[in-house]
Amino acid sequence: MKLQSALRLIYPPHCLTCGAAVEDDLSLCGECWRETHFIHGLTCRSCGLPLPGKDRGTDMQCDDCMTIARPWNRGAAAMMYRGKGRDIVLRLKHGDRTDLARPAARWMAHVAPPVEMGTVIVPVPLHWLRQLKRRYNQSALIAKILAQSLNATYLPDALHRSRATETMNGKSRDTRFASLDGAIVPHHKRGQLLNDRSVLLVDDVMTSGATLAACTEACISAGARQVDVLVLARVSKDD
Repeated sequence: MKLQSALRLIYPPHCLTCGAAVEDDLSLCGECWRETHFIHGLTCRSCGLPLPGKDRGTDMQCDDCMTIARPWNRGAAAMMYRGKGRDIVLRLKHGDRTDLARPAARWMAHVAPPVEMGTVIVPVPLHWLRQLKRRYNQSALIAKILAQSLNATYLPDALHRSRATETMNGKSRDTRFASLDGAIVPHHKRGQLLNDRSVLLVDDVMTSGATLAACTEACISAGARQVDVLVLARVSKDD
């Protein structure tokens, strides 16, 4: 305890994004917290997007999810992809800030769909060339910590990205779905572990939902009983 106190004097906790002094490790200062748009209240049951009103019904959907068939059961997101939320995602994804995976998992655990006994947590896979360049899969880092928090089984390689897909930034919804058609499949050996299991898919960001849809279909083809999705940040049309 004395050693911990001494270390705090030498290395006091700092805000995850701006470096300002904070009381606890892995936290945000007041200003950065206000600029991080955490999702709460009424949300779309399929993608986690905030909805207007105070109705607590569990079957409400946003406009997109009413027009696009979502192959998964339930979806949730911890924050909106704007302000400090966008900054956190980009630092984790491209800035080697792997330490952000722990607070990300903590925030996501608070909004995760109910996890039944025997659920397996599966990250969205990267193609091996992209992972080689980035050196890590940010979704896998989050999923591993989340599995520990939710007392679920972590399956990092149940899915396989069989071909590299181009960057989806700026692409239309139809282009995103077409690009991912058949690109994600069950792993030829590990995929069988999805059979008759409830799956929680984990990713960093949801935009159109094309990647999560491809992963869900791969899980279902491997015999998954049910698939839910959970992301750190949700992009909206206004962002």
